[in-house]
Amino acid sequence: MTVPKYLIGDNSDFPDAIFVIHTEFPRFIIDLTKDEIEWLEEFDRQDEAELATETENAIQEATAFYDSEIAKYEDS
Repeated sequence: MTVPKYLIGDNSDFPDAIFVIHTEFPRFIIDLTKDEIEWLEEFDRQDEAELATETENAIQEATAFYDSEIAKYEDS
């Protein structure tokens, strides 16, 4: 099975949350309403520099993905 790089998650226990799941390394779930990240990986100190850059890029991509998906729904 091929899994998309980003997925939108929904949960009725968190009605105001907007979750985007990043399925590639570094895997995480971000709540875009609070800019909170839950990491699905464990990191070594050696990974910290790369992680900072990758995280910033992944968050920007996750936000762009969400905006693009919402725009598609609004257009239909």
